[in-house]
Amino acid sequence: MTTTQPRREAAADLQAADPEDIAAWIADTVYAGYVEYIAAFQNLTRRAAANFTTRSWTSQDADAIKRLLVHAEIVQRTVAEVHPHLRTTPDRRGTWRTARTAYKRRITQRTDLELAETFFNSVTRRIFTTIGVDNDVELRWFGASTLPRGLGRSEMFGTWTRTGGSAAMAQSILESYDFGVPWVDLVGDARRAGARIDAFLLDSWDTLDLDGIDMLATVFYRNKGAYLVGRLRHLNRVTPIVFPIIHGDGGIQIDTVLLTESQASRLFSFTRSYFFVETPKPAELVGFCKSMLPMKSISELYTSVGFHQHGKTTLYRSLYRHMQNSHDKIMRARGTPGMVMSVFTLVSFNVVFKIIKDRFDPPKNTTRQAVRDRYRLVAQHDRVGRMVDAHEFENLSFDRDRFDPDLLDELLTEASLTVRVEGDQVVISHVYTERQVYPLNLYLREMSADRAEAAALDWGWAIKDLAAANIWPGDLFTKNFGVTRHGSVVFYDYDEITLLDACRFRRIPQSDDHEHEMRSTPWFAVEPGDIFPEQFPTFMSFPTDVPREIWERFQAVHGDLFTPDFWIDVQGRLAEDDIPEFYPYPDRLRFRRGGPTSPKVGSAR
Repeated sequence: MTTTQPRREAAADLQAADPEDIAAWIADTVYAGYVEYIAAFQNLTRRAAANFTTRSWTSQDADAIKRLLVHAEIVQRTVAEVHPHLRTTPDRRGTWRTARTAYKRRITQRTDLELAETFFNSVTRRIFTTIGVDNDVELRWFGASTLPRGLGRSEMFGTWTRTGGSAAMAQSILESYDFGVPWVDLVGDARRAGARIDAFLLDSWDTLDLDGIDMLATVFYRNKGAYLVGRLRHLNRVTPIVFPIIHGDGGIQIDTVLLTESQASRLFSFTRSYFFVETPKPAELVGFCKSMLPMKSISELYTSVGFHQHGKTTLYRSLYRHMQNSHDKIMRARGTPGMVMSVFTLVSFNVVFKIIKDRFDPPKNTTRQAVRDRYRLVAQHDRVGRMVDAHEFENLSFDRDRFDPDLLDELLTEASLTVRVEGDQVVISHVYTERQVYPLNLYLREMSADRAEAAALDWGWAIKDLAAANIWPGDLFTKNFGVTRHGSVVFYDYDEITLLDACRFRRIPQSDDHEHEMRSTPWFAVEPGDIFPEQFPTFMSFPTDVPREIWERFQAVHGDLFTPDFWIDVQGRLAEDDIPEFYPYPDRLRFRRGGPTSPKVGSAR
């Protein structure tokens, strides 16, 4: 990747310049903004290795937030720099088209071309307040594009073959990475990893033969973990292979080996924070990951490695192509209608759209800005595998005839501040998109008893995981949670979310007066922020058509959720910065060693 800074003339020199000179200066300035953005992004990403080595987890969290903000900050600064000079030209659009042509020439040899295009379009949309797609000024392409799949040899990865057994091969792989700290038991870890690989090969492929293991040279960092990512190949078969590395008091060690698409897919889940992974060739990295995770969308993969803005762009392009090649209607999403959001979906696209309503009926006591602030909190917080990532869009447009008429009438009535009709187009000024999941309240009623019970129990673990991550969902109703295709329960309704340490959990005062207990309103003083866990069973209980045994099983496992002591204890641990790691794989997959292992909080007990 080139890091050469483009020429940026002083603004005073442009006062008497002709439009072509201004266009050239705009192209240089936008390009300089992109170079600044990618340098800042990579510098923050590069620090993850040192944070892992020194166990600087607080710095890692701070860098994650900084990196999320850097794209928008530099785009806004670039807009502020070029917009005043563009306004001085008699043909703003013509000047911008000339600048676009010059910008394309600037980026044509870059290995991160796709990210540079997205940066240009971000600047363009803010300057022209674009609605929908503006072919006249944007760098637009909704057709096929190349995405290297990394199937051949590449400097991005190395290939290992088995010559002395799987344990020796695993040890050779591990020794090729330098973390700057000693292994606790490298030989033992390699032996455990080799045994896990052999067991997988025999069980899944009915052979110990393999053609090789390709391992990406770059390390994926997130939270307190480091991940070595690769793929195992034999004939026409490919499966992921991931070595999660943890750093404890005595050094580093392998926590497990992930060897199936389902296991690795959770690692790149839309319910988890983004990786720190340094790469000069994002498309080739994404192509490699796509080769072993074919069910993952390109948008999800770009987002998972930190390029959330380009992930959003890719999602929109996919949606646009899908709309051009499908005919189903945009309908209300399944589930209980929300009091704050209108939610709809194009069923064939597996995404839901969420629009903030104009007004909220009681008992909701919030504002539109407060809802946006809560979605921003989720974007910047560790989602611990329990909160669905959301993309925020502005000024989208859809063909009016794609909307179910009843839905459109509802949107124009309940969300008129956000939705309007212009000719044959429905224009949405602000919307969130989320991956579609199965609403938990429907899942409990529609699935078999075994699946319903598993989801019910995981719902309890999800609430506890969120609490350990300092998240209070606000609403614990099953309708606000969903089930992913991997069977994990996740939270997706953020209009009342807040930090757990800001809450006050109280016991219900005792009273000798029977009339007090019969009143519909509390007979004791209740302050804002007061929460009474003893009341939870009244609204957390399952629908009446769910077998009673499932609710009883939930109470047996998670009855502590109904006690103030549980929540107060979590708050105490948060105050001591005793936050556990949320591993993106089931506890049963972790290697068992002679000594104690680090505490596990996460999905799939």
